Amino acid sequence: MNSTDATAAYNSVANGPVAQNVLDQHQKTTSEFSNLAAARQTPANPAATGQPLTHYHSFFSELLSWNNPRASGIAYATVVSAIFAARYLDLLRYGFKLTWVALGITIAAEIAGKAIMNNGFATQVRPRKYYTVPKETLDAVIGDVNELINFFVIEAQRVLFVENLYASLSVALGALLSYYLIKIVPSWGLALIATTVVFFAPLLYTSNQELIDEQLKHVSEIVNAQTSQLRTVAQKQATQASQLTKEYVGDYSAKAQALIKGARQPEHKPEHKSTVKSANFPVAPKDEVFPVAPKEVFPDAPKDDLKVSDLDREIKAQQEPLIATL
Repeated sequence: MNSTDATAAYNSVANGPVAQNVLDQHQKTTSEFSNLAAARQTPANPAATGQPLTHYHSFFSELLSWNNPRASGIAYATVVSAIFAARYLDLLRYGFKLTWVALGITIAAEIAGKAIMNNGFATQVRPRKYYTVPKETLDAVIGDVNELINFFVIEAQRVLFVENLYASLSVALGALLSYYLIKIVPSWGLALIATTVVFFAPLLYTSNQELIDEQLKHVSEIVNAQTSQLRTVAQKQATQASQLTKEYVGDYSAKAQALIKGARQPEHKPEHKSTVKSANFPVAPKDEVFPVAPKEVFPDAPKDDLKVSDLDREIKAQQEPLIATL
């Protein structure tokens, strides 16, 4: 085969349908990554608190919406590959190995060069100026990291304070399932499941948006009906409880006021009615003056003529016959 045939074969392969298809896919992939990078802008709609969101909100929203399927697919494959690499590859050990191998090569080249040519090979290939990170690049990286951290911080608070009911409900169900799956699934498997759900749940929703929206609307109507019924029952019970409370409060207030009034009134002694019936005594006229008792001295009573000695004799005379009979 001469050079002309080789050139023709190369041109047929390079310009063939396979090569053209690869080139087209490469161009489309580059275009989608450009669109994804251009989506990193602060969203127009702020958070519920009024503060602006980060540009990573629009970036991840564009990435997970699968509007750029090649970019989203590559991102998913990259994350999955990183999970498997962390699981099956001892990256820390390989990092140490790469370090000592690289240093061993440079040290051996430096020693060999000085021994042979009196000038080390590492010294000859050393750059005139060591590479440094420009301040602009470092500021951009720090700003990007700051935006990424704030993205997770803000999203965690939006989920916690239920800014979006469906998002909070999804995170709660995910946490509940993870609580039970962590007992039987290793951490790398759980990370793989979470990555798959995060990437493919939006794709599943966009593919069946009408059906899912209809079912969500039906569920929302049922929940609203039950909530309205519970609200009506609760209001009725609250009204009855309020009326009953008012009645009890009124009764106890009246009793308390009666007790207070009774304690303040002076005590009256009960009037004892005489059980003796009043006789029909004559009542003295009011204007009549009672007669004055006499003040004369009554005459002395007549004295007994008998003397005490004669009386003693008489008593003895009467007692003597009794003594004689004895």
